[in-house]
Amino acid sequence: MEHLTLKRKVTIMIAIMAAMFFAAINQTITSTAMPRIIAILDGMDYYTWTINIYLLTSTIATILVGKLSDMFGRKPFILIGILFFMLGAFLTGTSDNVYQFIIYRGIQGIGAGIIQSTAFTAVGDLFPPRERGKWMGLMTAVFGFSSVLGPTLGGYLVDHIDWHWLFWIFLPLGIVAFIMILTLFPKVDRKHGQSVDYVGSLFLTTTIVPLLLAFSWAGTEYEWGSWQILSLLGATVVSALIFIFVETLVKEPILPLHLFKNGVVTVSNLIGFIMNFGLMGAMIYISFYVQGVLAISPTYAGYVTLPMSLCMVITSAITGQLIAKIGKYKRFALIGMPVMIIGMGLMIFMDNIAMTIVSTIIFGIGLGLGMPVFSLATQNAVSHKELGVVTASTQLFRNLGGTIGIAVMGTVMSNSLTKHLKEALQSPSAPDFSSLDPKTAQGMLAFANPQTLMNKPLVEKTEASLPEQARALFVQMIDSIRHALGDTLSTVFLTGTLVLIVALVLVFFLKELPLRSTNQTPEANAPSGNANVKPGKAVTAE
Repeated sequence: MEHLTLKRKVTIMIAIMAAMFFAAINQTITSTAMPRIIAILDGMDYYTWTINIYLLTSTIATILVGKLSDMFGRKPFILIGILFFMLGAFLTGTSDNVYQFIIYRGIQGIGAGIIQSTAFTAVGDLFPPRERGKWMGLMTAVFGFSSVLGPTLGGYLVDHIDWHWLFWIFLPLGIVAFIMILTLFPKVDRKHGQSVDYVGSLFLTTTIVPLLLAFSWAGTEYEWGSWQILSLLGATVVSALIFIFVETLVKEPILPLHLFKNGVVTVSNLIGFIMNFGLMGAMIYISFYVQGVLAISPTYAGYVTLPMSLCMVITSAITGQLIAKIGKYKRFALIGMPVMIIGMGLMIFMDNIAMTIVSTIIFGIGLGLGMPVFSLATQNAVSHKELGVVTASTQLFRNLGGTIGIAVMGTVMSNSLTKHLKEALQSPSAPDFSSLDPKTAQGMLAFANPQTLMNKPLVEKTEASLPEQARALFVQMIDSIRHALGDTLSTVFLTGTLVLIVALVLVFFLKELPLRSTNQTPEANAPSGNANVKPGKAVTAE
């Protein structure tokens, strides 16, 4: 598609960005509202599952679609992705309990994974690496804009209307995006002589699923050393070995192993894994902090994170333009990662709204600087015919990092929270319920868990219904729980900061290749002695 006119390319990009915005806004609109929704469904014990299932299904969909889109073209898959996402969003809004909610979120995740994989790959189809930077920046800005609008709108809606409408309100936009892709996106004919790697797809799936289940359940549902977790990890190892063996035999592997002999691809994917480990694992708890510790309603919680999203949008758009102008990308990662570390490091010490806003702004700037870099680096490092699969591998490692990060951070939070709650409710300054009626005291102690802090109207209603003496003790207890939750989240943010430092170290090992001004990869670019490298190497000719 590189031969198309600029006007046609821009038109196609508008259609792609419409699809991206549809998927992104439906995700971000729930970010501030999710704690309230899960509290209403009485499923706070399954909170991380509402996020894990989305990442699990989107991860599998992303990696499977990557290779298939190289074979069959991007158009049919992005259309299928939009349909899956619309179906999942509609069903999620009909949920009566947390179990239905989780299942339907999984369907949404399938659609999101397909859209995400094909949308970013399509940018590579349309533009050479030298020009991709500005479009990657704009794609990031689209997601960033949804991060500006979504949390604020979601917080307002969950405070003023039924929460089900959060999943239904943007469904008309999905129809518009579907029609735009259907009419504007060019169809690519299937190449003859290619076969689908069904066996490899199966064993890749049976490798990813037990791995993510193990990390999701370890430390919460089961002990880390339990037979259930060890069995899942064992199944992962066995499936991975079979998968590797299969991939060495098939003609068209779903995930070509030679990609990982490419240093740029391997280092970029490791950075993406570790960065999302720290990023996703810690950032999902920002809403916990703002609503649970600072006692801010979902409506205003969105305003607290609004400056971070704005900074990310502006910075990512500028970064993309600068990358396209100078043809260099590594320096932006070297600047962005330390800024992200400083931002998350400040989150450890948050104790008021002003400091929360400052720390998230700094984090947003760093995110905008670093986010467009690694996808661009991997796409530039391989031949165009493997664009889809290498983009999918990038998303795979990021999603794996995010899912495992959420699981590990959840374990950190659970263990730390148990300790801090015990200290808060048994300390000399803890409220003394001995003077109260036993029934009243028992009802108040039912609020001695962080789940209640997410449902501010219930806390306020309960407080107003209590007699004056009990009300003072109730307020004292809630304050103690807020303090315990704040100390717990500081531990979570510290863990995320340390993980991001590891990602920064790896950035120094990222080799910077000149950004090509064409999608062709001539052997003239090859370093001496490597003219006959396999496809997937940074210098391969098509």
